[in-house]
Amino acid sequence: MSDLPKEKPPVPDGKSRFMTTRRKEPSKTGFVGYEAVWEPFHKVVEYTTPKKP
Repeated sequence: MSDLPKEKPPVPDGKSRFMTTRRKEPSKTGFVGYEAVWEPFHKVVEYTTPKKP
């Protein structure tokens, strides 16, 4: 059992409609965290004043 490698195999990025998760590098204690990157839910459009009748 002690012959098992301490590092885990590489994990692919998790992708969903508005979110991507990436695995972080392990810390000195061996903790492996994940980073969450959110995509914007809606477009931001510059406001233009409407035409006057």
